[in-house]
Amino acid sequence: MKIARLKITLDDVKPRVMRRVDVPFDIRLDRLHLVIQAAMGWTNSHLYEFRLGETGWGIPDRDFPGDDQDARKASLATLLTAYGKKKFDYIYDFGDCWEHTIAIEKIL
Repeated sequence: MKIARLKITLDDVKPRVMRRVDVPFDIRLDRLHLVIQAAMGWTNSHLYEFRLGETGWGIPDRDFPGDDQDARKASLATLLTAYGKKKFDYIYDFGDCWEHTIAIEKIL
């Protein structure tokens, strides 16, 4: 099984807040959200979105169909192999808009 080492950095705060986590390379994005919640000390009480370019993955909203793709149906492996990027964004709490940069440091 491949493991991805991720560096999660909370953007635009001083002092810098950063965590490293190891996750299965094929982890679903909704599960990765839970890992990030635990690592960053968030409470999983707000909406979230993973963003890569113009594409977002999160919890689909029936009132706004087509806005985000379903995070339960996408994996880290699919996201990275389909887009070929090693960095993407994670946004938590759309009111306070806590933006994170997630970088793949290595595949083990």
